[in-house]
Amino acid sequence: MKRLLCCIFVLFTLSACSQAQEETIDTTEEEVISTQDVTIPSTVFSSEKQARIIEEEEMKLSITTYLDSNEALMNASYPFLDVIDGGEELKRDELEEFDEIRKLTEENDKNFSSYIVNNTLPEDYQEESKRISQYITVSNEMMYGLDEAISTFTDDLSEGKMPKVDIGSIKDATDVVNGSEQKKIEDFLDREGIDTIAFGRADKGKGE
Repeated sequence: MKRLLCCIFVLFTLSACSQAQEETIDTTEEEVISTQDVTIPSTVFSSEKQARIIEEEEMKLSITTYLDSNEALMNASYPFLDVIDGGEELKRDELEEFDEIRKLTEENDKNFSSYIVNNTLPEDYQEESKRISQYITVSNEMMYGLDEAISTFTDDLSEGKMPKVDIGSIKDATDVVNGSEQKKIEDFLDREGIDTIAFGRADKGKGE
């Protein structure tokens, strides 16, 4: 998620001043691994339930599964995005793996969205489940889209062209994906005792 927020910041900075340089951005990352070492998650959130009443314990497990699956897919995508960010092209086998990760990410998002829309959730979970779904889905769309946008932006600058950025669409997305919305989600997770490795919570400990 830090990578996504950094991408947004870079785009706004570059669009405000076409002479801005990338050294102003601190992109402290976790240890980079090779695309060859990536393990693609084998499962994502899935449910065939329709028009059912979902009990609280099942809802907690569903949220955990959705968020943990998304986190695993994000981590799997980073080595491929790093290659793209570096201006290199992915090899054929890397492209196939990267495409599989993107498809699984989309499947995870669509399955969870359908689940919360087509079933009756516990009252205390209705609003926050929607917030979680929107936040994760939009953040994934931005993650993949912004990497390409930033690459195009910097290419235009290096060629002396005036780059164009759709600031309106970026602003719309940041209305959903921002620190305030993430805090609301994390407060909800803490309040309901929902365990997840998302949002850097892997080391927080169970049941805190």
